[in-house]
Amino acid sequence: MIVVPSMPALYILVVDDNAEERDVLCQNLSSAGHRVVAAESAERALLVTDEQHPDLVLLNVELPGHDGYWTARRLREREAGGWTPIIFMSNSSAAIDMWRGIEAGGDDYLVKPVPTIVLAAKLHAMQRLQEMRRRLIHMSEELHTANQALQHLSENDGLTGLLNRRGFDNALRNCIASSRREGQPMTLVLCDVDHFKKYNDSMGHVEGDSCLKNIGKLLKAACRRPGDVACRYGGEEFALVLANTPKSGAISYARSISRMLAKLALPHPANSAAAWVTISGGVTTCVATEHTSAEGLAMRADQALYMAKSQGRNRFFSFEMDVPRSEAVEG
Repeated sequence: MIVVPSMPALYILVVDDNAEERDVLCQNLSSAGHRVVAAESAERALLVTDEQHPDLVLLNVELPGHDGYWTARRLREREAGGWTPIIFMSNSSAAIDMWRGIEAGGDDYLVKPVPTIVLAAKLHAMQRLQEMRRRLIHMSEELHTANQALQHLSENDGLTGLLNRRGFDNALRNCIASSRREGQPMTLVLCDVDHFKKYNDSMGHVEGDSCLKNIGKLLKAACRRPGDVACRYGGEEFALVLANTPKSGAISYARSISRMLAKLALPHPANSAAAWVTISGGVTTCVATEHTSAEGLAMRADQALYMAKSQGRNRFFSFEMDVPRSEAVEG
């Protein structure tokens, strides 16, 4: 009987055409606490492996039809990046046969008759390797989760929950690449809360933070499609990156945002443009080419934002189209 130290049991595939030897080995492995499945040929071994995914394969070299070397190569081809230990068993002790076994994808080579103590030691080594692999997979999953959390923290604004400036940069570059690849228009909107310093001075910084949160929720709600992204550009500045959005769509967004702000009606006593919190926006729309850059689009949108402010605020301006205040606010 094979006795091994207490470790997680293995699910072992025994491949041997000799029924008597196969049954004895399977019985010994089962008595040691392992789960065992048997196959008498290469074809059956491949089928069992595909369906049941054993932890270890004890593979006899001498098989009818396709031999163990052929079987091992086919098993390795099927793994697609995985790894199942293969231990060859053979009546031959020739060095060339051992070399062929390792070259075919085997991890060890045992000469029959295999002493019980030797096989027990090999199984124990495989159990240790399996446990190490499980730990590595677990650590890899934990690391992946931690990296995702770190990525989220590095690209999201803590106050509003929107993408931050770094997230905006990535979203804009991705949108440009998509527009260039698909030949579809895209729109960038840079927004600024009107007279926000005066709002903080009159209402206090706590209310100021609450105002920014509300603006963030509003802009996120305006992004109804998967390709629409709302970002906090910095301070009281926000941005919308809108994929597959032509000029007409940009006008619709401007009208929608202004209507939502008017409906929200956050009091802003120091706002010269209205009695509530308003925003001004610069809009630029294009079909990206190889010459289109994130920096160039941001600069053009920022220039359009400056024009919106210079024309009285509470409006959107675009160099590519006319977005009158009456349309943008009252739509």
